Amino acid sequence: MSKRSSGFGLFMLLALVLVIAGVFFLQPPRIETSREAELAQAREATGGAQTLEDILARQRGEHIDDSFRSSNIGFGEEAGVPQLGTLGGASDPDLWRALRYDNMPDVRVSTHNEVGKVLVQDGGMAWWQFREGPLATWGGWALLGTIGLLTLFFLLRGRVRIEGGKTGTTVTRFAGFERFTHWMTAGSFILLGLTGLATLFGRMFIAPLLGKDINATLLVWSKLIHNNVAWAFMLGVILMFVLWVWHNIPNKLDLIWFKQAGGIIGKNHPPAKKFNAGQKIIFWSVVIFGFSISLSGLSLLFPFELPLFAKTFGIINELGLPGWVGMGALPTDLAPQEEMQLAQAWHGIVAFLFMVIILAHIYIGSVGMEGAFDAMGSGQVDENWAEQHHSIWYAKVKAKEGGKPAAHHAPAE
Repeated sequence: MSKRSSGFGLFMLLALVLVIAGVFFLQPPRIETSREAELAQAREATGGAQTLEDILARQRGEHIDDSFRSSNIGFGEEAGVPQLGTLGGASDPDLWRALRYDNMPDVRVSTHNEVGKVLVQDGGMAWWQFREGPLATWGGWALLGTIGLLTLFFLLRGRVRIEGGKTGTTVTRFAGFERFTHWMTAGSFILLGLTGLATLFGRMFIAPLLGKDINATLLVWSKLIHNNVAWAFMLGVILMFVLWVWHNIPNKLDLIWFKQAGGIIGKNHPPAKKFNAGQKIIFWSVVIFGFSISLSGLSLLFPFELPLFAKTFGIINELGLPGWVGMGALPTDLAPQEEMQLAQAWHGIVAFLFMVIILAHIYIGSVGMEGAFDAMGSGQVDENWAEQHHSIWYAKVKAKEGGKPAAHHAPAE
């Protein structure tokens, strides 16, 4: 039967933006009220049954009021249905309509659990259309567009150089455990991103180019890697938060950094502590998006034990948030399969936003800025680089060492 369960859940960060976006895309477009009236009138010729135009409207993805299909479902003479020969009072269409609209309380299944009773749930097509359409299209173009913009910016701006050149004298920027945490999180994120993209785009691009067998093998390994590497990523996000949260609290220096565009545009180099405003954006993006994508990933790994959206939608409805954007109340009676579909849609939306931000981070930490990679590479940065990009932090480090920071040391011979 079409049994639904709400379960428990958590009110996740970015709920308003991402949940409403996901649900919006999963909702088929509505047709005009007058059009629905015309369809209802046309059903008089079929005795109240659906017409060809009803079927075509659904195939076009339009929303129709199908309450006429769920009403007056009955079996046998007690429902007012005349005998239909050897089938009795029930035909196959009646049976499947009753299953779809949760009107068969006596259904028994061999699994002996409520999940197994869900024989029909019609959200799968809407989820698939969103996954293959807006998610893949907009997500793919967002990644390609970001790479294109970063390439163009590099060609126009060039690499941010260390003024005065390298001195050959370094200071410790990040300790060994900090670098381990960063690379564990970064490496697992890259694997998760690549395997996630392979899962989403494999049927579209890999299978036509390399064949279905290669694509199938790739997807099997992608699933294995994705589900297991995820634990390292979740641990990394937690460790990064514990290690660096106090260095990433916003302060007045961030306003100066934004005003001077962080020294990326122009020649100004605003003062900064251990993390500047740009790095704080990356940090909080990793924490917020990392927490959100981990939560939806856990829901996908344990869909029946950790449903998220029914409870979350209930909280959002109580706050009246859907009305702010002209929407009705969000559904709070969700089947386990619907929970998984929404979790997968959320997971994909957050993943693409996350990848776009990390691409910018990778650019700055590699080809975009001279000396930046050393911070997480060896952990040692040149003193001229430290004074140029993190002057307040650099002064404190030198003070602890008993030395005196000097602006723009002479370059090493």
